[in-house]
Amino acid sequence: MVPTLQLCAETHLLVMVARKVGGGFHYGGSGNTLGAVTAPLFEIEDLHVRTAGPDGAEILRGVDLTIEAGEIHALMGPNGSGKSTLASVLLGSPDYEVTGGRIRFKGDDLADWGPDDRGKAGMFLAFQYPQAIPGVSVINFLRQALSARKGIDLSVLELRLAIMEWMERLDMDPSFGDRYLNEGFSGGEKKRNEILQMAILEPEMAILDETDSGLDIDALRVVAKGVREVQADRPDLGLLVVTHYQRLLDEIRPSHVHLLIEGRIVESGGMDLVTRLDAEGYESWRTPAAP
Repeated sequence: MVPTLQLCAETHLLVMVARKVGGGFHYGGSGNTLGAVTAPLFEIEDLHVRTAGPDGAEILRGVDLTIEAGEIHALMGPNGSGKSTLASVLLGSPDYEVTGGRIRFKGDDLADWGPDDRGKAGMFLAFQYPQAIPGVSVINFLRQALSARKGIDLSVLELRLAIMEWMERLDMDPSFGDRYLNEGFSGGEKKRNEILQMAILEPEMAILDETDSGLDIDALRVVAKGVREVQADRPDLGLLVVTHYQRLLDEIRPSHVHLLIEGRIVESGGMDLVTRLDAEGYESWRTPAAP
């Protein structure tokens, strides 16, 4: 069996395994709708976060971000700026404490939602460093995930037929499905497996935490192509892509780009911001303006 659902790298947020079709889960506030008023898909409002524990250090210092359905947002910043912290906090990591602000998904406040609730509701996180799960094959992991989502017990044969197209689109050998999850995988194989999971589990909001980390240019293009195809199949999918590098964004072409410096989003724009960042570096935003 797949390990207990929890937020940890070893299980890659197996909370997604428990997701059900057709809105089988209800959360307080979700029934309060007003005619044509529609909440954004995902909202972060004045978010303050520190590491968990009595001596926790503040990392995020008032982050604001709104993502509508179908939008691709990129989050860039130097090491230590809080990018991966933000990704982990959005999925409910117990390693961090939210000390202020709000996170909303389709209008619902996530303050009291654990990682399992967020996964069931349709959120997904692709890790920067996916960890191996010995003894659990890719095919069995996905079979359990799809069986739980559809409410039926899918056979391995049914799953192979269901994922064959995606494995081909992600340039994955069919024998890949029989290997243990991420065990002995190359960096490119791990990242393609993350995108395969995103395609099969069909989240509404996906967060890709430095998916380009450790990839050569050919592997990056395969992964970026997979991301584009997932969004083409699911045009309402919201994406938050965390990255250091322009090359991934050149492939994915985000609609919005945000720069995170010292725990705050200091500027937002489009691909022009990426070009400016490539030319000027981060110091232009770190250095206070002259009086």
